[in-house]
Amino acid sequence: MNPKLTPDRLRRRAVVYVRQSSPGQVLHHQESQRRQYGLLDRARELGFQDVVAIDDDLGRTASGLVDRPGFQRLVGAVCTGEVGAVFCIEASRLARNGRDWHHLIDLCGLVGAVLVDFDGVYDPNLVNDRLLLGMKGTMSEFELNLLRQRSREAILQKARRGELQFLLPVGFCWNGSRKIEKDPDQRVQQAIQLIFGKLEELGSVRQTLLWFRQQNISIPVLPRDPGGPPIIWKLPVYRQIWAILTNPVYAGAYAFGRREIRTSIVDGRARKSKGHLKPRSAWTVLIPNHHSGYVSWEQYERNQTLLAANAHMKSDGNAKAGRGGTQPCKKRATWKIDSMVSTAGPTKRPYQTRNCS
Repeated sequence: MNPKLTPDRLRRRAVVYVRQSSPGQVLHHQESQRRQYGLLDRARELGFQDVVAIDDDLGRTASGLVDRPGFQRLVGAVCTGEVGAVFCIEASRLARNGRDWHHLIDLCGLVGAVLVDFDGVYDPNLVNDRLLLGMKGTMSEFELNLLRQRSREAILQKARRGELQFLLPVGFCWNGSRKIEKDPDQRVQQAIQLIFGKLEELGSVRQTLLWFRQQNISIPVLPRDPGGPPIIWKLPVYRQIWAILTNPVYAGAYAFGRREIRTSIVDGRARKSKGHLKPRSAWTVLIPNHHSGYVSWEQYERNQTLLAANAHMKSDGNAKAGRGGTQPCKKRATWKIDSMVSTAGPTKRPYQTRNCS
């Protein structure tokens, strides 16, 4: 019997914390789950009668950038003093950042609980054990940063060659040679070409949108449901027309890193928000003439100049295309668009690539 497992600790509850970093690991790496759930039997062998597993965080990263209700539940249980030991297979299962790790160590030390893994039992109130726990946490954090750096560099190298596959906008697909080409569906191609043609004819995104809706012409869009058809047809909304007209992929360019993830501190914790557009000068990769597009690069540049001049937030008093004068009534000019634009926020889609067939 380990002397650190005192009768007082054995009378209390043993908590087994189970976590895997992503849904893919949960589905395809069952052995890690078996090892972690095996700690339930290990706790009983050591003499604990009350043993519970907290597995609310399966499929959640421990980087500190997402909520982990299971970890919060564990911390709450430790704070009550009802926990005598916390079991985990390694430090990285509990935390991948020093703040969460050392916070848990401090709490365990305050209530007299120990941490247990397959290598031993650690009492945070003992200097040597606390030093070892600190080193385990530091090594776990270093490992995560190293893996991120390696992955990021590999992704950037492939993107700089124009070979990194990502979810393409509607109208394009990856062929068998991992090259970008137009969707073989002629109806899709004609709809995309019509959008660019109407912008050139009518002079604004708004007028292009109104024409499509007045003529009751649907456009192809990517479905929100990954299990549905690869493309669905529906009447357009403003953001769909705008996204097509401003995406350089339609001009035959390979563009990577057009958007960024921003992190803010909310209630003392980091929160990520995705999809923030960056200026072109800050794009990670831009390779013109990479593949066959729907318009030339020169036409794309002219379109961007036109759209910038038409931006309704401009206040220079110059005439705006499709707006009927230099002093348009903001309320009258925007009510139709507001009624057409979907109020639903952006929906996350799992990573997938559309292949040509």
